[in-house]
Amino acid sequence: MTTPKIGIAIVAPGGYAPDEAALERGIARLQAQGATIHNYYDPAQKFQRFGGTEAGRLAQLNAAAADPDVQVVIALRGSYGISRILPEIDFQAMADSGKLFVGYSDFTAFHMGLMAKTGRASFAGPMICDDFIRDEPVDFTQQQLWDCLAGPTHTVTGVAEGNPQVDLQGKLWGGNLAMLVHLLGTPYFPEIDGGILFLEDVNEHPYRVERMLLQLLHAGVIGRQQAVLLGDFSAYKLSPLDNGYDFETMLAYVRQRLPVPVLTGLEFGHVRRRVTLPFGGHASLRSEEAGFSLQVADYPTLRG
Repeated sequence: MTTPKIGIAIVAPGGYAPDEAALERGIARLQAQGATIHNYYDPAQKFQRFGGTEAGRLAQLNAAAADPDVQVVIALRGSYGISRILPEIDFQAMADSGKLFVGYSDFTAFHMGLMAKTGRASFAGPMICDDFIRDEPVDFTQQQLWDCLAGPTHTVTGVAEGNPQVDLQGKLWGGNLAMLVHLLGTPYFPEIDGGILFLEDVNEHPYRVERMLLQLLHAGVIGRQQAVLLGDFSAYKLSPLDNGYDFETMLAYVRQRLPVPVLTGLEFGHVRRRVTLPFGGHASLRSEEAGFSLQVADYPTLRG
């Protein structure tokens, strides 16, 4: 695995690094692969469950955006925290910086705010913890990021039984389902018509996934999309009270209830093997019995 010879900034707008030694190993690994690391996260400044105070985490973002030697800004990790600083983020400055911002999970709120406020695309992709600090990092996950950032197009494929046949185009957007629903009715929720909405979540029981999807439906969001593309929904526990109500049962119901095609099989979510997706790129989605192909273009890349 060879990292592009670029400047990478590390910021912690959400949680802190639980294992500081592993973080240092991850940074050393990226440096050995050719990247120049600008680490704006200071473990000594962590605060409560966060990677710093609100002012400190905001300062990390601002410093990374202003650094002329940085091309890519990667979130340290998700957890929780961006919601606290959304009103203070100067999204126009983030967009004007030309940096490529990368992260997922809690970082979905940044993607949403950046798109809502400026229309600038960003990247739902790996974070420093845990994707770059593992004893055995997943080459696929890292290569997806570099291939996507290189552009000018990016293609991901998926295989799943029962997907409808579709051939459509639209703006690709989405991320963590709970974070999207959390931002409904706020200035940080982009108004996107005719889009392809990708979703994932972790530790969310199927009935809660259904409830959030119905909230997006009742709010008029899903009805304005071309399709919904589901990634990984894992780490929940069923109980005897579910009485057979599992993820597949929920999926069958929402496919009947939602007015747009619902596809599964996207390798995205809180799993080790994960694709990178340009949030805001123009996507072409084609699905047949054997699987689907999602090709994305018209997004900012390292080529300019």
